[in-house]
Amino acid sequence: MPIQSIATTTAESYVEHVNPQWVKLLDLLQMNVSYERCQGAELFAADGRVFLDFLSGYCVHNTGHNHPRIVAALQDELAKSGPAMLQSHVPELAGELGTRLCRLAGGGLEKAFFCSSGSEGVEAAIKFSRAHTRRNGILYAEGGFHGLTCGALSLMDNKFWSEGFGPLLPDTESVPFGELEKLRTKLASGKYAAYIVEPIQSEAGIRVPSVEYWREAEALCRKHGTLLVFDEVQTGLHRTGPFLAAHSYGVKPDMVILAKALSGGLIPVGAVLMRNAIYESVFTSLKKAIVHTSTFGENSLAMRAGLATLDVLEDEDLGRCAEEKGAWLRDQLRQALGPYEMVNEVLGAGMLSGIRFKTPSKLSLRLGFEAFQRIHPGMFGQMLVMRMFRQEHILTQICGNNFMVLKVAPPLGVTETQMERFIQSIERVVREVHSSGAFWTEALGLVSRVANI
Repeated sequence: MPIQSIATTTAESYVEHVNPQWVKLLDLLQMNVSYERCQGAELFAADGRVFLDFLSGYCVHNTGHNHPRIVAALQDELAKSGPAMLQSHVPELAGELGTRLCRLAGGGLEKAFFCSSGSEGVEAAIKFSRAHTRRNGILYAEGGFHGLTCGALSLMDNKFWSEGFGPLLPDTESVPFGELEKLRTKLASGKYAAYIVEPIQSEAGIRVPSVEYWREAEALCRKHGTLLVFDEVQTGLHRTGPFLAAHSYGVKPDMVILAKALSGGLIPVGAVLMRNAIYESVFTSLKKAIVHTSTFGENSLAMRAGLATLDVLEDEDLGRCAEEKGAWLRDQLRQALGPYEMVNEVLGAGMLSGIRFKTPSKLSLRLGFEAFQRIHPGMFGQMLVMRMFRQEHILTQICGNNFMVLKVAPPLGVTETQMERFIQSIERVVREVHSSGAFWTEALGLVSRVANI
């Protein structure tokens, strides 16, 4: 059934006044669909089709779309007509949420700074780290993704995201992810306020380092007075099983950045958890009581959504679900995709997985693959995404910094039936890649459409 583009006045207004290039891209990928309702892991389109969401808004919908308990909590908060944005009082809900987050995080994290996004949390972490250590340098890992504000871009080595935006923060340097030698050398210089890093890299291709790496990295940071800051915007809130991915490694970061799933995907909210001493390095006196704030950071709707989300995660035991179901899903994917030469490996933790593809050795496949790589390195991966969406009615995406890895990240409460459907669907598409010329012919058609835009 052909995909219909949205043609309403509202959509035309979006083209006119918001982002026409986004609409062009969705049209090109044949993914421009109008959704009427989203529930759990299902997306209900206006034309009657039902899609499975195996992307979760890039790990926003850990509790699923529009969880009824979180929706009800927000409705209840709105009905109270309370001081949502007074900013001249003590927001008690922020205290309650901060207490629960610090208790769940553990590891000596006793203070919470609330903001509205992961990027804003990264900006706060940079400032707080510099204030506490009196150093300017920041280390980050190659391949990482931390957001698109200027500070966050300064901690990313993929120039696609930062090109054209002028100079970024000075004194930031990268080290290879998961390797200790260069990290040890850099930290020994004593120049760095923080090592800001994802415990598991998501957009780099679901890169899962060893326990030994993180324990040694933690020890090195302690030895040289550099704060270890975990960006858990995608990995936190039980996405990888435990409340924090840090818990899987038995390490205690000095700061943790949370966002995305913290509000059930309904209200912008972020949080930076940290040790008391770090917090007190910034808020040093009455004069400094508001030296770093965020306008919507502690508003009652965001805090209520956060509290309701924690309730759902706990009551539905979604951490255990993520761990057990995620392991089962990866095992089944390995069995289903193992016979295909272009599938390199299936990797991940909890309900954050990736299917890594590789250049084929078979000549008939390699010629087409290499041709498309020369046109654009993301061509092959995006063709997989298009096929999964249009043919199988499943939404997923390739990783933003590694186009050879297909991200598999459904809501944590995804059912076994839904996972089986995904496994069958991706196996069908991968089989077509290996046995049918139609996949490669369609890719040529995509190239032609791009050339005509």
